[in-house]
Amino acid sequence: MRIVAQRVSRGTVRVDGQTVGSIGTGLLVLVAFSGADGDAELAWMARKLTGLRVFPDEERRMNRSVREAGGSLLVVSQFTLYGDTSRGMRPSFTEAASPERAEGLYELFLDALRAEGVPVESGRFAAMMDVELVNDGPVTLILDR
Repeated sequence: MRIVAQRVSRGTVRVDGQTVGSIGTGLLVLVAFSGADGDAELAWMARKLTGLRVFPDEERRMNRSVREAGGSLLVVSQFTLYGDTSRGMRPSFTEAASPERAEGLYELFLDALRAEGVPVESGRFAAMMDVELVNDGPVTLILDR
């Protein structure tokens, strides 16, 4: 499982010009799944992501989680995070989960995040999406499991 998480002051996902997910302060989460991912990886990543202390406290130090900051998550499936460009010019996606498996993992991951008590919005699996964000900081982290 691979995630790129960006702290944002706002984020929106549109499909065919229609907004399907939108947040104010929070984390924009790009997520990809490997063929080896399962329940343990999803639960671990949900706890890790919602517990990351990347929001400022009163002293402007990164010391609060998205939950403590009153933020939300905007989660977008992006299998290209598993693109291997080590050989040739065309990325290989052999490590990425199959679309059928990834869709199920994506839905389970959204459920795991909601169970952590943080508001969750999402993109649409396998759709061509327009993702708009205002990166706050900027703060961008890569998480692998």
